[in-house]
Amino acid sequence: MDFELTEEQKLLRQTVYEFAEKEILPGASARDEAARFPSELIPKMAVLGLMGIHIPQEYGGAGLDALSAAIIIEEIARVDAAVALTVASHNSLCSEHILIIGNEAQKRQFLPPLARGEQLGAWALTEPSAGSDAAALKTRATLEDNRWVLNGEKQFTTQGSLAGVYVIMASTDSSRGKNGISAFVVERSSPGLSAGKPENKLGVRASDTAGLQIENLRVPKENLLGELHGAFKDVLRVLQGGRIGIGAMAVGIARAAFEASLNYARERKQFGKPIAEYEAIQWMLADMATEIDAARLLVHRAARLKDGGELFSKAASEAKLYASETATRAAAKAVQIHGGYGYLKDYPVERYFRDAKLCEIGEGTSEVQRMIIAKELLK
Repeated sequence: MDFELTEEQKLLRQTVYEFAEKEILPGASARDEAARFPSELIPKMAVLGLMGIHIPQEYGGAGLDALSAAIIIEEIARVDAAVALTVASHNSLCSEHILIIGNEAQKRQFLPPLARGEQLGAWALTEPSAGSDAAALKTRATLEDNRWVLNGEKQFTTQGSLAGVYVIMASTDSSRGKNGISAFVVERSSPGLSAGKPENKLGVRASDTAGLQIENLRVPKENLLGELHGAFKDVLRVLQGGRIGIGAMAVGIARAAFEASLNYARERKQFGKPIAEYEAIQWMLADMATEIDAARLLVHRAARLKDGGELFSKAASEAKLYASETATRAAAKAVQIHGGYGYLKDYPVERYFRDAKLCEIGEGTSEVQRMIIAKELLK
C-alpha cells in the first residue's frame, strides 16, 4: 500500500484546510449553540466542488475519488463536524445512490443541481421501528395508474427539512422482506411529502435532522431508482461507502480534540510548570496521536480499496468502528486534559465531546460494524 498522497491530493487537503479555517471555523460554536444550519456556506462549498465530490464533471461535479473525499471530510470535521456531516451525507448517500444506481435520465435530471449546491440531497431509510434492522421498514409503495403511491414515516433523515431531492426506501412487496424493498427519487415539491421540525440533538447540532411524513405521495413510475424490489443490496452498497465518510469525520473530530489538548497543555501551568511536562498528560497525548494515525490509515485503506474496485465492506466497517471509537476516546481525554475548563462552552472540546458520539451511531452502530466484520471473518 502506498501511504503517500499525490501532489493533487496534498493541494486539495491544503485548499480545504484553508477554506475551513477562513469560512467554516468562524461561527461554528455559535451555530452549534443555536442549532442553526449554515445555509450561507453551501454556495461557497459548491464553488470548490465540495457538493459534488464524486459526481463526474459531465454532470457538473468534481469527479473525485473516495480517498479525496475522505481528505475533504476530515479537514472540514476538524473545525465543524456538523458541516462535515452535511457534506458527507449529501455526497455519499443521496447523490451517490443516484450516481451508482440511477439510469442516464435520472442522473442528468437530479445530479447537476445537487453538484452545484442548488439543492441538498437527503437519503430516507431509517424509520421509528426500523433502525439497525433496515429490512423492517414499514413505508409502503404501490403502483396505481402508472404512478407509485408511497405511505409511511421516516426518522433521523439528515437534511430532512431542507433537501430538494430525496431518495426514499419503501417496501414494494412486504411478503418478500428485505428482498421486497425499492428506492425512489422524490422531489421536495411533491404533494404528500412533509418534513417535521429539526430534531434538538446532543451534538452536530447545526446539521439538519428531521422526520418525514409520507401520505399518498405520488411518484412518477420513472422515478423508481434501480431494480424493482432490488434496493436492499443497493442500500448496503451505499452504506459501505458512507462509512468511509463517517470514519473520516471521526478522524477530523479526534484531530481537533488532540490539537486543542496539545496547545492547552503547553500553555496551562500547574505547580509551577506547564501540564504538558507531566507524564500523565503526555501519555494521554501519546495515546491520542497514535490512535488518530491508526484510524486515518484504516480510513484511507478502505477508500483506496473502493477506488481500486476491490471489495471493501470489511475494511469500511473496520475503519468506521475504530475511527468513531477513537474520536470518542480522544474527545473524552481532551475534556480531561482541560479539566474544569473542558466542561465549559468557552472551550471547543465540550463540542467535540458531544459531536464524537454520533460517529458510533450513524450509518450503522459500532455493534452493527462488529457484526459485519465478524461475518466477513467467518465466511
